[in-house]
Amino acid sequence: MENKLIDHLFRYHSGKMVSILTRIFKLSHLNIIEDAVQDTFIKASISWRNKQPDHPEAWLTQVAKNRVLDIFRKLKTEQKHLPNINQGTDTIAINDLFLDTEIEDAQLRMIFTACHPKLDPRDRISFALKTISGFNIKEIASALLTKEDTIKKRLARTRKSIQKSNLKFQIPQGKSLPQRLESVMEVLYLIFNEGFHSNKQEKLVRKELCGEALRLTQMLLKNKHTRTPAVYALCALMCFHSSRLETKTNAENEILDLKNQDRSQWYFPLIELGNTMMNKAVETKAFSCYHYEAAIAVEHLKAKHFNNTNWDKILHWYQPNLVGTLEPTHLLTMAVVCMQKHDYKMAKSYLDQLNQDNFEQRSYLFYGTKADYYIKTNKPDKAIKYLDLAIDTVTNDSEKTYLQKKKLTV
Repeated sequence: MENKLIDHLFRYHSGKMVSILTRIFKLSHLNIIEDAVQDTFIKASISWRNKQPDHPEAWLTQVAKNRVLDIFRKLKTEQKHLPNINQGTDTIAINDLFLDTEIEDAQLRMIFTACHPKLDPRDRISFALKTISGFNIKEIASALLTKEDTIKKRLARTRKSIQKSNLKFQIPQGKSLPQRLESVMEVLYLIFNEGFHSNKQEKLVRKELCGEALRLTQMLLKNKHTRTPAVYALCALMCFHSSRLETKTNAENEILDLKNQDRSQWYFPLIELGNTMMNKAVETKAFSCYHYEAAIAVEHLKAKHFNNTNWDKILHWYQPNLVGTLEPTHLLTMAVVCMQKHDYKMAKSYLDQLNQDNFEQRSYLFYGTKADYYIKTNKPDKAIKYLDLAIDTVTNDSEKTYLQKKKLTV
């Protein structure tokens, strides 16, 4: 039992501790800080064998405070830089950093550090999951469909870049904030998407990734400088999608597509929260891509039955003059929408602009959509060809089973 508790606390508490200690000791000592936090949880796993503390999080926080001195000793900077944290104002200052508001501030600083433009865009999401969300290397590799060695190299490269560039552990101000905030939102969006539609072999939905992305987005909304309409829209989008998480699979872990989901089981409190966020998001004349994606999600939630879906409205929200540059995923979805409208000519025009390379590890989505097109246009041989390609490239067991069953009906 205590191991499960420690694992849970590590996931949800280690990022806080790393952020707080980084604020005290600076980014240049991140490696030692992460080691210290790891030591704290190892100590917990030993100390809690006989008796679990009444307040586990408070216990961890106290141990983290005690580790402050240990870190200074490791750095061998006691004489030059060590404040006398055993007494006086320094004690108060250190303790203040463990207040809830200061913890959130430290985490927000870490989010912006992880998404700094001087870091390689491919490395940002790995670093964010490691330092902010407490994911281990194996979990990050699984989430990103990447080898563990690759993740290790990315994390090492990030730490080296941080030291080389002498990055500041702060929330950017003035003109640099909007661009950095855009990068932060992009990373959080990617984290959520991986949870909502995971490539992990045995698990289609990874609620912990969705929950973490939503938690960090809500943290942005608590700060007056990062509380923007686009962040509200992103939060609304996550709420709308999260409301359907429980209905994406059945008791046998088989996929239920949108048409076959039990809409009465969609979680209304999250939809309501999403509506509140969306009302805040539209208090502006300039809409982001997250506004339009949230608007599309709303159309699905408004339809009492799949057949009542307003496909024309959904297609409207995808128009290039609204969303800007159309991404491959947009074009693929537009093809799906056109098929629902029985406009197969337009569906084909969108599909013809795409190929499997546009989707990398998710190429099965392209193949599966092509198969649907040929099923609907009565070309079973071609449909089976693309279903076979989709089955060969999909990694998730539930999706593979779903595609194999579809093949039997062609």
